[in-house]
Amino acid sequence: MGELTVRPARPDELARAGEIAVAAYQAEGLVRAGEGYALRLGDAASRARDAELLVAVDAAGELLGTVTICPPGTPFAEVGRPGEVEFRMLAVDPAARGRGVGETLVRAVLDRARAAGAARVVLCSLPQMLAAQRLYTRLGFTRLPDRDWHPTPTMVLLAYGHTL
Repeated sequence: MGELTVRPARPDELARAGEIAVAAYQAEGLVRAGEGYALRLGDAASRARDAELLVAVDAAGELLGTVTICPPGTPFAEVGRPGEVEFRMLAVDPAARGRGVGETLVRAVLDRARAAGAARVVLCSLPQMLAAQRLYTRLGFTRLPDRDWHPTPTMVLLAYGHTL
């Protein structure tokens, strides 16, 4: 794996960050471009405005992945509570998979949460996101079934947490 840097997205990177998020979810068969949740994933500008949008870039400056940190009470927060850091929309460019980009982004979220004095990091995952769930478990996240929820009657989101 080459050197990766995680930092806040710059305004000129927002379109690419949105494209990566859509492509990552589309590669897993979770969304169709231009429809439903793909529109929300593609709107990186809103995430940068209403949350904290981080990107992972390689030594050449190529954007390889993105994640959104959602403080409690903000428009993108779903399950975070006071004293916790929540993240969503972890996405790695399908062409960059296997390079440690997702792990690097999650570790950056954990580091930011520790620096902020948070007690826990939380997230939600669709049941079919098995690779992401393996990553979360390997990094010390555990299931929080009492926080599972249904954004629609036919969809369940599984909650995970990592105590810091």
